[in-house]
Amino acid sequence: MKKIAIIGLGYVGLPLGLRFAESGVQVLGLDVDQAKIDAINAGRSYIKHIEDAAIATARESGRLEASTDFSRVAEVEAVLICVPTPLNKHREPDISYVLKSGAAIAPYLGRSAQLQQASGEQGAGSREQGTTTNSTTQRLNHSTPKLVILESTTYPGTTDTDLREVLEAGSGLKAGEGFHLAFSPEREDPGRKDHSVKTIPKVMGGYTEACLARCVELYSLALDAVHPVSSCRVAEATKLTENIFRSVNIALVNELKTVFHKMDIDVWDVIDAAATKPFGFMPFYPGPGLGGHCIPIDPFYLTWKAREYEQHTRFIELAGEINTHMPDYVVDRVGEALNEDAKSIKGSKILLLGMAYKPNVDDDRESPSYVLTKKLEDKGATVSYNDPYVPEIKVTREHPEYAGRKSVEITDDYDCVLLATHHNAYKTFDFSGFKCPVVDTRNCVSKRPEKYFRA
Repeated sequence: MKKIAIIGLGYVGLPLGLRFAESGVQVLGLDVDQAKIDAINAGRSYIKHIEDAAIATARESGRLEASTDFSRVAEVEAVLICVPTPLNKHREPDISYVLKSGAAIAPYLGRSAQLQQASGEQGAGSREQGTTTNSTTQRLNHSTPKLVILESTTYPGTTDTDLREVLEAGSGLKAGEGFHLAFSPEREDPGRKDHSVKTIPKVMGGYTEACLARCVELYSLALDAVHPVSSCRVAEATKLTENIFRSVNIALVNELKTVFHKMDIDVWDVIDAAATKPFGFMPFYPGPGLGGHCIPIDPFYLTWKAREYEQHTRFIELAGEINTHMPDYVVDRVGEALNEDAKSIKGSKILLLGMAYKPNVDDDRESPSYVLTKKLEDKGATVSYNDPYVPEIKVTREHPEYAGRKSVEITDDYDCVLLATHHNAYKTFDFSGFKCPVVDTRNCVSKRPEKYFRA
């Protein structure tokens, strides 16, 4: 039975680990968060759309366990890195989690746990130039090198340059010989029902042809389709292109929303009508701003890297400007709605619906709801929130000041209700009797009050 390790047990790593376990692969989950480790080993889920039963089944089968001990990489044949790649405060790529993961596993890339036990090695053991002193181990590791695959979204060159250098320095081994190296971008879409980890085709590129062959072999055990490409950099660029495509098209409809509003034209009606064309058009829908760990972040990885080549990514930067401005547009619409009641934002009580960045999940990473909350509070409003998927706000990188706030009941006891996330619960909620204005950023509300505004 093959055994792999997955570093990072979040929205990408955990579903991937479960899929491999379901396919018969033994999975060791590694994370620095002890709470996640304890939950998995107890058969409990900490992600809303993943059921406890899925983890419990994998645990009972003996094919899933979790640990904070990165030295156990010595036990596995492959390591999949699924850690965050955020932007820093200067909106520059932060690949520190990737490089720290690489440094943590590098000393164990040439190791076989079974042979270490047989030779009486403990812990790090005796090493010289990154190889063990046991000649049998050396021969085994040379013939069956470990495979390291990066899944975290990043700029082209991260895998074959930055990560490779860290792995080679820490192991004393050469990529392509002492260990295999590849990049295969995650395509996880939390909460989605029509596609899954198993069914979404997997793009992958290797540092060498042998690296790619190992990568294809591994993923083919668990996924329906793989799509090998010519290099790690092509695979890295593929992921960025997918998210840039979405960012640019969302920016386009966001801009059209503001233009059509001035013309008293319903942008959602326009998009639905255009989508009836069977070719040449793909519907994208406007919103209050971008959220999640992909679209608000990934395009700027390419923008940053392009400067190294004296290239300017004008479409990407313009799309970023438009999408970043959307919360300001929404706040202006809230102000207009309150003005109809002879009120201002300052001093108003506002109920924001939805802290998650997308519907029907508990994923609040980079959610525009946090930006909306801050902008409204900076203008003097008192903001409460409701979200059935986020009962209490946890610490976030961007807005740690909101940690501990709890979801409240939806009532008419507010000066304004602002819908930011189109959870199914809000689509069917009866707002028709509400006296306060309801501002809908998602064209979501079906039972509308008299004072209904789109934003």
